[in-house]
Formats: sequence, structure tokens, C-alpha cells
Amino acid sequence: MKLNCVVVDDSTIHRITIAKLVNDHPDLNLVGDFSNASETRNCILTKPVDLLFLDIEMPVQSGFDLLDGLKKRPQIIVVSSKSDYALKAFEYAAIDYLHKPITKDRFNKAVQKALDLQNLRKENTEDDGEFIFIKSNLKNFKIFISKIKWIEAYGDYVKIITEEENHLVLSTMKSFESELPDEKFMRVHKSFIINIDRVERFNSKFAEIGPVKIPLSRNKKEELAKALNKASS
Repeated sequence: MKLNCVVVDDSTIHRITIAKLVNDHPDLNLVGDFSNASETRNCILTKPVDLLFLDIEMPVQSGFDLLDGLKKRPQIIVVSSKSDYALKAFEYAAIDYLHKPITKDRFNKAVQKALDLQNLRKENTEDDGEFIFIKSNLKNFKIFISKIKWIEAYGDYVKIITEEENHLVLSTMKSFESELPDEKFMRVHKSFIINIDRVERFNSKFAEIGPVKIPLSRNKKEELAKALNKASS
């Protein structure tokens, strides 16, 4: 199966160059190419898109602004003439960072990462339900949603606490939150996201998951109560 791709770059020359590389690749299908975030967002919301080749510096809205506005994101390969955005790009879970001008060999290596991850997602038909893939210590891990207890901000990383082990992932809380289903997880504090199904007790200050007390931001008690009622109904 081919990956459906979108190319986003305000430079016509660079956009055409990347689009040609996509069209020439046997495992890619070009869905569209755009010069701005607005048109790209409309495309992603109406068509199946697996992979985004994204320039960062664009007029009106940057590439990061585009990603902030997406609830569910495709895989991301950042394409830029600068290296300034590399760290932030990986906080948005970009799988690679291509520096302009792009060579065919370097392009193909980045695409292979996307193909490998897509294949990983299709493997394993276990009955543990919905899952996500994370990258920790340069390795990809399959994490089942039901086994996540909570997520905690940890400097430039997020710490994922599961039944079996913990993982550190280079990401912002906002970016990682977008990977999780709304009906199962809630941001209850600037530094904590909790699995609603794991909450045993709560009051106006804390939600208890096992012996651990997760702090609640002010006014989160009522929102949590509604979410718990909805989950149990």
C-alpha cells in the first residue's frame, strides 16, 4: 500500500522538486501540494493523508502553526533550508528533518523511515485494543492505550507511565496529547495527563491512580467528574 503524501512549501521551486520526488517513488502517492497552512489543513481534514513533507517558514502561519491546529497528525518529515528548527520538529514527533537542497538518496532514506513505521503500525493483531507508537532511546515502542496510567511533563520530554515500565519521549505535552483519544485521556494539570479509566478516587486537589496522587488544576474537578460519568455510562 502506498503512503498518501502532501507537500507544503511556499517556494514554488522547492514544492515542485519535492512533488517530483514523491511522484517518482514507487511507494508514495501525491495527494496534493500547497503553499500555505490553510489549504493544507483543509486537505488533511477531507482526504486520507499518511505523510506530510512540511516547510516551517511560511507566510501568515508557520508549519508549526499548521501542526498545532491538527487534532490527528499524519507522519511528518520537515523540509527546511535552516537547521534552527530541528529540535522543535522532533518535539512534534517528526520522523526526519531534510535540509534543502534535498538529494534523492537522502529523500529515500527519510521515506523509508515512514514506510517502516507504517508497517509497524499494521503488524501485531493482538487483542489489547488501540495503541500508539513512541520513540524512546532511539527505538520505536508499541504502547497500548489501555496500559497507560498517566503522562507527566519532564523538561523537554514527557514521561509515560504504564503498567510494565516508563518511557521518556522527546515531546511537548500539547503535542503528545494530540496523539491520545479525547474520550480516554484528560489534561488535568499543566504537567499531567491522566487515563480517565485509571482514576480510583478524586477530590478538588488530586486524582488518585493507585497510590499516586495526581494534582488537579483549579476547576478541573467538575470536568473530571463529567468525563468519569460519561466513561461509565
